[in-house]
Amino acid sequence: MVKIGIVGSTGRMGEHLIKNILEDEALSLAGLHVFDELKTDVPNDVLITNSMDALLEACEVVIDFSAPVATQELCEAAFKNPTPLVIATTGFTEHQQNLLTEAAKEMPLLYSSNMSAGIALLKQLVEQVSATLKDFDIEIVEQHHRFKVDAPSGTALTLGEFAAKGRGLDLDKVRVSGRDGQIGARSKDEIAVLALRGGDIVGRHTVGFYNDGEFLELNHTATSRETFSKGAIRAAKWLVEQPAGFYTINDCLGI
Repeated sequence: MVKIGIVGSTGRMGEHLIKNILEDEALSLAGLHVFDELKTDVPNDVLITNSMDALLEACEVVIDFSAPVATQELCEAAFKNPTPLVIATTGFTEHQQNLLTEAAKEMPLLYSSNMSAGIALLKQLVEQVSATLKDFDIEIVEQHHRFKVDAPSGTALTLGEFAAKGRGLDLDKVRVSGRDGQIGARSKDEIAVLALRGGDIVGRHTVGFYNDGEFLELNHTATSRETFSKGAIRAAKWLVEQPAGFYTINDCLGI
């Protein structure tokens, strides 16, 4: 059985990961990293620790759904004890993004802002449509629950990057995150990435391509957080067999 550890075990995604791992006969829940109180019941033999070093020593692969500061601590500890890492945290600084890249030179590391198969395919579709419909305006809208702390979502930014890539653009130079007042007409190359927050929406992303007389919208809606937990577990099973390197969910799915 593959021994899996979790960083972010006390969060909403942590609860789903614990449940799904315990249900999988091919997996063993080996360790949980906690900053505060763990409110989910787990078997007595599961290591519960606030030490990244202890977690890494107990596990064959670690899944991280936490916060950027915790991911940074995990990666820094992993340099001393290289372990396959599945990273699903978003909102990284440039330094933290560079840290992931450096860690991937020492161990297999899979990073994705969204672990669902649908989003993995949507990214490729967005790039293809963006390149084909060059005269269409691109607008991206994401919707999430009231508790989400970063905006726009990491997934929305990733979709924006693939849209920009389809046209040979740099998203950081053309992205618009809000409009207010007398801002003038929309520029040709700008890509809007807009965030809505409310209720218990798990996640919905719409990439729209708009032109005179017609428009095309590509939508993805997550109806359960288990979409992400099961996707991360699938990635962990795949990653333990890979050499050191930087991977995405698309690599895991072979698309």
